[in-house]
Amino acid sequence: MNPFLEESKPIEENVISLKKMYPKAYNKTKTSPYSKTRVILLNGAEFEATWFMHQFARHCSQPEIKRELAVVRAQEQMQQKRLSCLKPINESILETTIAYEQLAIDLTATLARHEKDPTIIKALNFALLEDFDHLYRFSNLLLHDKGQESAPLVGKFTEITPGRPTIAHHRFAKDNLKPAMNAKKADLFSILVASIITAAEQQTMNYYMNIAQWYKNDLGRKLYAEIAMVEEEHVSQYESLKDPTCTWLEMWVMHEYTECYLYYSAYQEEDDKILKDIFYEHYLMEVAHLKKAAELLEKFEQKSYKKVVGKGEFPELLKLGTNKEYVRKVLAETVNLTGNREDYIPVSDLPNDADFFVYQKMFIPDDNNTPSHEVIEKVIKKHGHDYRYEDKKNPVSALQDRKKDNVTLARTKHAH
Repeated sequence: MNPFLEESKPIEENVISLKKMYPKAYNKTKTSPYSKTRVILLNGAEFEATWFMHQFARHCSQPEIKRELAVVRAQEQMQQKRLSCLKPINESILETTIAYEQLAIDLTATLARHEKDPTIIKALNFALLEDFDHLYRFSNLLLHDKGQESAPLVGKFTEITPGRPTIAHHRFAKDNLKPAMNAKKADLFSILVASIITAAEQQTMNYYMNIAQWYKNDLGRKLYAEIAMVEEEHVSQYESLKDPTCTWLEMWVMHEYTECYLYYSAYQEEDDKILKDIFYEHYLMEVAHLKKAAELLEKFEQKSYKKVVGKGEFPELLKLGTNKEYVRKVLAETVNLTGNREDYIPVSDLPNDADFFVYQKMFIPDDNNTPSHEVIEKVIKKHGHDYRYEDKKNPVSALQDRKKDNVTLARTKHAH
């Protein structure tokens, strides 16, 4: 599929009415978990597109470009509002959070399995284990506060068991930045991967940043705040992979191409007719946006869109699904890693004065008062063991004890 060859309306006609902006919400008990995650992913792509265009406009002196940005941006906002309202009123903050983390896990694992660039694969696998642990922490909060199990919410497609413990995720900020790709030489799929995962993690970060204040108890508010700090690390990591030498117009073309790719992928995979129709309608809107960005690139920089996305043919489409064995393999092989400037290293190999240890002491003065640890301890105290959904035992022996939360693994030099 090549979006440049698709028929599309004139861009000014792509207006979603107020009535259509408020669609029928999905049924939280009957809708597939991956339908929910697709909605979240596309919502994140729209948020990324909107704020990219705001930043572009603030750094642009060309009135024609600014006017076109404003038109497209307003339409991206209409799409974003429509996607947001697909979430039903009766879906709780925590239920939505479980979907966010399932998306983070299965999207990251799916991209890593199909990626060829070793730098990107390492980045994906590293953050994968942290989002995996976040699902476990929020699932335990859901049981503690609501008496509700998360396994039905994820359709049992994703295991719920400890990953790299969240308490070990807090790193010195400089250790989260990784080498940027060269977009002129990189594979188109790799450029898409960096764009998609940055938008997805940013959406999670924004959700947690804003939702913490609305949670109904102190433990939940603190847990969202703690994990939001980890999402900041993930966004910093992923955005650092992108080529910073691309021009604003080149980046705009890539943003629109990414949205076309995601909407078309979602349309192809979706079974729910209401969602499927929305995804296709938005896809055609994005085709018009893409053509406009390409037109401006040609006019103001004398560059063909082919300099950015080649002929425009989509790579293999994105298919969200279960990744249990892949996650288990990555967990078993890399759980002890931490960031070390532009690479990753076992915590045991860090020097004693490493920034990681210094920052840990500053940020976490007391293990027992760390929300991600506290929620597990409270569940253990209340139920006799933590909450998990596992097909078999956790592949890391140090994480198999269901009556004690591990706060040393991937955090101290002599963890056990």
